[in-house]
Amino acid sequence: MRIKALVIRILRQIFRDKRTMGLLIFAPILVLTMLHLVFNGDDYHPKVGLVHAPDSLMDQIDTDGAEIKEYEHESEAKEDLSNQALDGYVLFDNRSPSIFLEGSDPSINGATVKWIQSALKPLQGGKESVELKVDYLHGSSEMGQFDYFGPVLLGFFVFFFVFLISGVSFLRERTTGTLERLLSSPLRKWEIVMGYVLGFGIFTMIQATIIAAYAIYVLGMLMEGAFGYVLLITLILSLTALTLGTLLSAFANNELQMIQFIPIVVVPQIFFSGLFNLETISEWLSWIGPFTPLYYAADALRDVMVRGYGWDKIYLDILVLAGFSLLFMILNILALRKYRKI
Repeated sequence: MRIKALVIRILRQIFRDKRTMGLLIFAPILVLTMLHLVFNGDDYHPKVGLVHAPDSLMDQIDTDGAEIKEYEHESEAKEDLSNQALDGYVLFDNRSPSIFLEGSDPSINGATVKWIQSALKPLQGGKESVELKVDYLHGSSEMGQFDYFGPVLLGFFVFFFVFLISGVSFLRERTTGTLERLLSSPLRKWEIVMGYVLGFGIFTMIQATIIAAYAIYVLGMLMEGAFGYVLLITLILSLTALTLGTLLSAFANNELQMIQFIPIVVVPQIFFSGLFNLETISEWLSWIGPFTPLYYAADALRDVMVRGYGWDKIYLDILVLAGFSLLFMILNILALRKYRKI
């Protein structure tokens, strides 16, 4: 009977907590649905340019497995390759065709080369396949998957741990009565929010710096650009995670409820950060990516670490991340109205 009473008490406690009940059912369904849409998406068709392609090839080429674009001048193909409008192009000026790849994604490199080799078979006239010369705009033939995924993982772990620690810490400030005492002081809401953001921000920035330095200099993660830009991106990302974590902590009553936000807020961002090819995800789902901070952080980190780009390529991503941080800070100020009316 005592066990029965304990079971009934626990069941009643769970049923009363509507958020826990919803997450027990909704969160696994959400994650499984996203996994289904990601791994059962369309096959990727490489975008290939053909420069000075002979008419005999164009008459016989099979365009089903790729998106083909013809060019009169190699400079135009190079520009599209640099802007990631092409995965690679083939130059037919020499006796043997030359292949030029964008190179930042090893899986796309493999798919592009495989299609090009298949497309060039009509030119070989039944002879043994000729070894084609391949040049890379970024990376090399020795580049591995971790080199491509590394920047995304770096951004994710910075975001995840800062979000979790800041949210739980701010929640503890509230549950212990510290925030209530501050709200009863002459301090205005924006001063409280800025104080917490700057206070927690110092430690989260130290954490982000250590993670970035360890990944690059100890683990040997690919680094083609300047470490200063990587540091800047991770610092802005940590600020975004900090402000989001403190915002959501206003709607949690304990640490468990704060952790329950992870499957809804953090996990979905993995699917839209570039860890998986967004071009193969269902169209009605892929629009979510631009509304997530990690989408921009991963893009900027890849531009610096894999492609070696500088400020002119990453400043828009940084501005968007700064915009997210500002938005979350404003919402933080508004969220404090549930504790004190001004």
